[in-house]
Amino acid sequence: MITIMKESSGPMLAVQATGKLSGDDYTEVWIPALREAIEKHNKCSCLLYMDENFEGWELKAMWEDASFGFAHRNDFDKLAVVGGPDWVEWGTKVAGKFMQGEVKTYPAEELVEALNWVTE
Repeated sequence: MITIMKESSGPMLAVQATGKLSGDDYTEVWIPALREAIEKHNKCSCLLYMDENFEGWELKAMWEDASFGFAHRNDFDKLAVVGGPDWVEWGTKVAGKFMQGEVKTYPAEELVEALNWVTE
C-alpha cells in the first residue's frame, strides 16, 4: 500500500510504502499524485519511504514504476529513496543514471534527513 505522507507540499511529494505494492497502488495513488505535482509545478521532487513492513513489489507495480519513471525522467528535481532491502540502493543508483535530477538513498533511520534534503 502507498499512502501520501503529510509532509508532502507544493512540488514535493512524499509517500510511505508498506506491505507489497500492487499495480493499483501506482495507477490509483502514486502516479496520479506525481502527474498532478508535475502539471502544477513543471517538475517535482519525491521521497519514497519503505517502512519496516515493506514487502516489495508485484510485477505490475514494478512495470508501472519503471514505465512512468522512464517517460518522466526529466520531470524530477530530486528523488530520495528511504529504507527497503539492500538491493533497492543498487537499483536506485542504476535508475538515477537515466534521470536528469539528483537521486539519493537513505537508511530508514534517516527519514528526517531525507525529507530535509528533498525539500531544500
